[in-house]
Amino acid sequence: MGPIHAQILDELGYDPDDGRPQLGELPVLAVGQVVAARDGARPVAVARLGSGRLVVVADECPHDGGKISDGYVEGDRIVCARHGWELVACEGRCVRAVDR
Repeated sequence: MGPIHAQILDELGYDPDDGRPQLGELPVLAVGQVVAARDGARPVAVARLGSGRLVVVADECPHDGGKISDGYVEGDRIVCARHGWELVACEGRCVRAVDR
């Protein structure tokens, strides 16, 4: 990382080159698709639920901080790929914690 990149990190508080597109740059998502994005500096997961509803949630599992965007959609829930925790996406809460 060069000095300019370090300065950008310091001023913005995040790495704009981390591969996450901004919300406005995302393509149309298919039902069941979940992707990583940014809402400004905040990492988010964007998902098209089974009902067709589009949701944006913090990209962090309440269990251990893993990326929700690595998970998958099951109905109207997003399931964390790491440990199977199920999140009610519209409410941002865990409904089923799996002990793995």
